Amino acid sequence: MREKILSVIEQNARIDIKELAVILGMEEIDVANELKAMEEEGVICGYHTMIDWDKTSIDKVSALIEVRVTPQRGQGFDTIAERIYQYPEVNAVYLISGGFDLLVSIEGKSLKEVSLFVSDKLSTLETVLSTGTHFILKKYKDHGIVLSKKKIDERESYMP
Repeated sequence: MREKILSVIEQNARIDIKELAVILGMEEIDVANELKAMEEEGVICGYHTMIDWDKTSIDKVSALIEVRVTPQRGQGFDTIAERIYQYPEVNAVYLISGGFDLLVSIEGKSLKEVSLFVSDKLSTLETVLSTGTHFILKKYKDHGIVLSKKKIDERESYMP
């Protein structure tokens, strides 16, 4: 039951509980109780709206920062990851495999703002050995949603 509920709300967090109950063939009160239980347990961590910022007049720059760190004895990467995710610019921090240890997703108003965050805040942390910044130039698909759909040319083609 939980897997079905999670699958549906992952695609549409705004779905009405009545509609969700119908889709799942459950009683509305059972769906509401299950959602509440999963929220209390931390299975459901929040509900988010996905926005294509390129279609607004708001300036926003996104970047992925690879970070190589020295893990702390007895704490591994947790302490430095917690320190990094405290910054308001940071959207996400992941422990990753490969040549870097952490992947940090951040947003700012400009390339300069993001670059300053990396050079002034992130790179100066005592356990950070190196960083690699990758600016996101265009999003094609995010969280399973295609953002950049091809436009269909509906004009009639002229054939002599």
